[in-house]
Amino acid sequence: MSAMPPCPKCESEYVYEDGSNLVCPECAHEWNPSEVIVDPDAIILKDAVGNLLAEEDKVTLIKDLKVKGSSLILKVGTKAVIKRFVDADHDIDCKVDGHGQMMLKSKFVRKQS
Repeated sequence: MSAMPPCPKCESEYVYEDGSNLVCPECAHEWNPSEVIVDPDAIILKDAVGNLLAEEDKVTLIKDLKVKGSSLILKVGTKAVIKRFVDADHDIDCKVDGHGQMMLKSKFVRKQS
């Protein structure tokens, strides 16, 4: 007997097969185990040219950016590494080379290939 995966909703181990679907008798959740489960709370961001971004991606700036509250200007081509995504106006928390931690907007970066 093959082990069934636990219910993705309630983590119950009492799952049974019903045709091509799996069913949880505790919460009545049904799902197809061959489908990819997408986290609805996941933040999906694209760069300036439409490439999907992921955490730990390396990006470059596509335009000069003034740093608010400072006389510092980040120049075109400045490199950064994405640390995490944030659900805010400045949606990328990253480490900018030579300048440290900063929040950037995804529309001002391009993913490095």
